[in-house]
Amino acid sequence: MTARTTTGATAGATPSADGDGLPARFDALIAGGETIEPRDWMPDGYRRMLVRQIAQHAHSEIIGMQPEGAWLTRAPSLHRKSVLLAKVQDEAGHGLYLYSAAETLGVDRADLLDALHKGRQRASATFNHPALTWADTGAIAWLTDGAAVINQAPLCRTSYGPYARAMRRVCQEEAFHVRQGYDTMRALCEGTPEQKEMAQDAVNRWWLPAVALMFGPPDTGAGGADARTAAPGAAVSRRAMAWGIKRHTNDELRQRFVDSCVPQAERLGLTLPDPAIRWNEERGHYDFTPVDWDTYREALGDDTHWARQRIAHRRAAHEDGAWVREAAAAYAARADAAGGEDA
Repeated sequence: MTARTTTGATAGATPSADGDGLPARFDALIAGGETIEPRDWMPDGYRRMLVRQIAQHAHSEIIGMQPEGAWLTRAPSLHRKSVLLAKVQDEAGHGLYLYSAAETLGVDRADLLDALHKGRQRASATFNHPALTWADTGAIAWLTDGAAVINQAPLCRTSYGPYARAMRRVCQEEAFHVRQGYDTMRALCEGTPEQKEMAQDAVNRWWLPAVALMFGPPDTGAGGADARTAAPGAAVSRRAMAWGIKRHTNDELRQRFVDSCVPQAERLGLTLPDPAIRWNEERGHYDFTPVDWDTYREALGDDTHWARQRIAHRRAAHEDGAWVREAAAAYAARADAAGGEDA
């Protein structure tokens, strides 16, 4: 995939395609594996899909800081605290990269945050889940960040240039997070019986959020998702793949995740909470219980105690930080005025 210097419409504007051959040029760029840049013409549906996906991704990064951030003052050592602090700071940075990428599509970051705070947009329901013990910080990093790397690594080659470039930085840092989580789980599993039990308990609670919600609904009607649930998700997935936004189906990525986690869990001496997991020699993959998407989404959806608490904390932090944004805007305005006077 190659980037280009482009000319044309400004970001956020979609010029008329009548008689200009712009749709054909867009299709040719997608077919050729080149990136679409902000000043290129793009279909409205492509722009809307990108805004929705990038916004949800950005929202998930900043909401996802909360379960681990709650343990910063309770880390068992200064070393563990500094490692966790660095990880939480990374997640905040990922949100900033992604909001910046979304802004190249003509949306405003403040509007995206307002939509999150008022429920018009959502973060991943993965993080509508409590971190009950220190082991949860390891399980979150190992499992959910591990799922994120598998899910997001193909986005480094997504067709929209700013998104792809943001994801290269994000995935590099997420890979470190996975190793950090694995190291935390290893230390617990090599500790006292009580520590290993705590690690196993955290895995029992975070496995399903990782394997289900980090990848989305099944692409077929299998696993408890009926045709009404699966078909719309599959149609969106097919369109995203046709446009080069996605590279793989939800089920393909989910299978990669399970295949990578099983041997890691065996090395740790942990049991993944799915009795159906076993190696399938014929397929060359691990079998596992299909995701019952309808049941699970209802149990861990947006209208739960933890979901409401996550948004309430996010809204409060945003309101408490208003003076910082106002001060920064005033400083920038003053600097611009001073520069104008010098000119």
